[in-house]
Amino acid sequence: MKLQRLLSLTRQALDQYGLIQDGDRIAVGVSGGKDSLTLLYALHHLQRFYPKKYELQAITVDLGLGNMNLEPVRELCREFGIPYTVIPTEIGKVLFEIRKESNPCSLCAKMRKGAFNEKAKELGCNKIAYAHHRDDVIETMLMSLFYEGRFHSFSPYTYLDRMDLTVIRPLLFVTEADVIGFRNKYQLPVCKNPCPMDGYTKRQYVKELIQDLQQDNPHLKDCLFHAILDGNIKGWPQALK
Repeated sequence: MKLQRLLSLTRQALDQYGLIQDGDRIAVGVSGGKDSLTLLYALHHLQRFYPKKYELQAITVDLGLGNMNLEPVRELCREFGIPYTVIPTEIGKVLFEIRKESNPCSLCAKMRKGAFNEKAKELGCNKIAYAHHRDDVIETMLMSLFYEGRFHSFSPYTYLDRMDLTVIRPLLFVTEADVIGFRNKYQLPVCKNPCPMDGYTKRQYVKELIQDLQQDNPHLKDCLFHAILDGNIKGWPQALK
């Protein structure tokens, strides 16, 4: 995927759901993975011509698992002129050594978000940007259906009243295949995920299930995404007129 297409799809989400306003200070969650680095590229390059003016802060929550070289990410942020903050934590130690969690993903996400949100507020941000893409939206809906018994997925934006922060998801219309293509074309400095659960989660199971089902129905992802987009799912906002 070329940068121009990434910017077009990102702007579509920004415009359709009013995700960015003049004066926003946006904390971008950077895990070091392909999704978050693609988001950083998109928001940085859009700054040059997007009609709403905004500032960016890049933040990484270090789980303390070791073996994660963030220097290439730091260098990219220097190149883009984006302030970069790494939050050292012992989340990994708590999950895998102290609590010995067999299903740590939910607790890990909660702890990561807590650390990230606190730092975003400390840095004066009013919005936080996550790199969830179109495939994530679909997978989350199916996970909610299978494991919680409800038809639900995350929204393009969510207001966190306790923190007075708004979560935005600018890659809403970007597919995972697009992200992979962008990573390969632009040689993104992706950091290997040190989490021992990587590739063994419920999300991975649902991802592989969708791939299997698509062999019989190549349009499955389109159908599922449009079912969400057309307002048939609770909590999903309508597009701006």
